[in-house]
Amino acid sequence: MDFSNVKLKICGMRDSDNIRQVSALNPGYMGFIFYEPSPRYVGFDFEISKDFPASIKRVGVFVNHSEWVVSETMKKHKLDYAQLHGDESLPYCKKLKAEGISIIKVFRVDEEFDFALTRHFETVADFFLFDTKGKLYGGNSKPFDWQLLSKYNQALPFFLSGGIHPDSIESIKKLSLNIYALDVNSGAESTPGIKDVKKISEIINQLHR
Repeated sequence: MDFSNVKLKICGMRDSDNIRQVSALNPGYMGFIFYEPSPRYVGFDFEISKDFPASIKRVGVFVNHSEWVVSETMKKHKLDYAQLHGDESLPYCKKLKAEGISIIKVFRVDEEFDFALTRHFETVADFFLFDTKGKLYGGNSKPFDWQLLSKYNQALPFFLSGGIHPDSIESIKKLSLNIYALDVNSGAESTPGIKDVKKISEIINQLHR
């Protein structure tokens, strides 16, 4: 596949200066985590600057929040997608979809994950996101065995996540899968919530090489 067309999502953003620095690289998506236990939680007073580029899609990351919280947060921050990173059910997703909310449904993968579960969500999710199953709902800072994705029917394009860093790209480019975007978080950080612009630039360069 042509990886020059693969999008990039930079997740776990919260610092205004760092957001501007990363925005200058023009990733396709930027993620903001509204899950309080996360070390990358944006905080109660968080606001997205008015000069935030319209070309970058805004993604809110939620974990088992109520539908009302997701809906209100989407409106407040003018988010383009709700990334549902917890154990949200199909009826839950259908309610949000009925409100016109675009959904990235996350599945946490290990050797025992049953990819048949994804089929139930194909009609309500705009994209899937496959992340590493670990102690945390996300941000476990390590990849899963990407070869497991060969068990997925590839029906819906997906974001690939899980400890992706510059040295991961060559291995990812060997995969023949329906990858829509790479989701980069801990693998391009200097500290939790602060992204290393040089690492992100390197990832972009390797994708287009």
